[in-house]
Amino acid sequence: MSLQRASFQKCISPECGAMFDLSQTLVACPDCGHLLDICYEWDRLKVPERLDYFEQFWSQRRNPQRFSGVWRFHELLPFTEIGDCLTIGEGQTVLQQADRLANLVGLQPGKLLLQYEGFNPSGSFKDNGMAAALTHASLQGAKFAACASTGNTSASLAMFAAVTAAVKAIVFVGSGKIAYGKLSQALDYGACTIQIEGDFDDAMQRVRQVCPDLGIYLVNSVNPFRLEGQKTIMLRVLEALRWEPPDWIVVPGGNLGNSSSFGKIFGELKMLGLIDRIPRLAVINAEGASTLNHLYNEQHLRWQGGQFSANQMESCLDSLRDSRAAAQTVASAIEINLPVNLAKCLRALEITDGVVRDVSDEEILDHKALIGRHGFGCEPASGASLAGVRKLREEGLISESDRVVCILTGHGLKDPDVTVGYHTNPAWREEKGIGQATSANPPTTVPNEVEQIIAAIRQFH
Repeated sequence: MSLQRASFQKCISPECGAMFDLSQTLVACPDCGHLLDICYEWDRLKVPERLDYFEQFWSQRRNPQRFSGVWRFHELLPFTEIGDCLTIGEGQTVLQQADRLANLVGLQPGKLLLQYEGFNPSGSFKDNGMAAALTHASLQGAKFAACASTGNTSASLAMFAAVTAAVKAIVFVGSGKIAYGKLSQALDYGACTIQIEGDFDDAMQRVRQVCPDLGIYLVNSVNPFRLEGQKTIMLRVLEALRWEPPDWIVVPGGNLGNSSSFGKIFGELKMLGLIDRIPRLAVINAEGASTLNHLYNEQHLRWQGGQFSANQMESCLDSLRDSRAAAQTVASAIEINLPVNLAKCLRALEITDGVVRDVSDEEILDHKALIGRHGFGCEPASGASLAGVRKLREEGLISESDRVVCILTGHGLKDPDVTVGYHTNPAWREEKGIGQATSANPPTTVPNEVEQIIAAIRQFH
């Protein structure tokens, strides 16, 4: 049996529920406009009876697909044969116990774990989803693939295109709205880079208009195959915990692709009987990009089994479009006012009994620096995860004995200008609204004299 015959695309709206085969390149339901899922007829597929089934593939690391931290779990995203799956070695990530950080945010030793996605080839979690999206693109015979990006998606697409030669990459970025560390990757890997006047949300609107006209494959997280790849971040977390779910998963918000995919995989695992409980999900946004918080905590918008108020959601988004309101945060990866996966995130929050919080830029950078001081350089958006843990711990929602996994989405060299500005430049901090910078580590300036250098080192000790 062809795997594709047991896989299909389906509208997430229960009122519609339209289904489409995998040969169609869609980013929304053509009948009603809602987002699409990749769904499976699980009873027709070889589904493992236990998650430790996947441990057998640890000894097959010479097989590129089984070496991949995405395709190692092929049986849980089987939309094509494993031999057709593209990989550049993504998913070689670690779940690091961080006891000193746990103490700082009020958790017991052994209870705080950092899922570091910065070890991916392009330096961010995006490689997980890109492996799946470009696999589908290659199956469709696509020649070009495009994305709008604040940086990480463009870097991932450009790198996959350069390594696999499966497609030619086109990336849309906003003017002044992309970190140099990320932009340098897209340029270096040979992508056609289109910089438009506007921010990410503008770039996203334009790329969605251009791709259908030119027959270009769109790889932003509105693409349901992207989220299939990102599901595997949670599978690797479970793998590291010997298949026992944690109590909490804490993740930065942004375009809400990760949170949406996490909810999807936990719902699937519970339905298949592969886990007996689902972790709670906490989605942490920057205060300057707080659309989800506004809808979820202030307007109390809920998924309600798919009977959510799409009109309420669209009214909020239309208002942001009409006002030309731009997101404002130092965390470029989550500087998004119009997240395309809002509806799927609402579903994920329902599946996981999740919560939504906002944190300030000062909290983001203070906690980013704390993470760095304990050995993991991460992009600013990742600091939102730890800041969110502290906030939820102070609220008493997370207990000191809960086992909490923070998702660190990208490498510390993605936004080096932000890191250096935070640590060294009071004028930069004032411009960005950063107050005390409690975790800053500025260099010590001394004369070019041995005695002065020794004195400075002794003071450090």
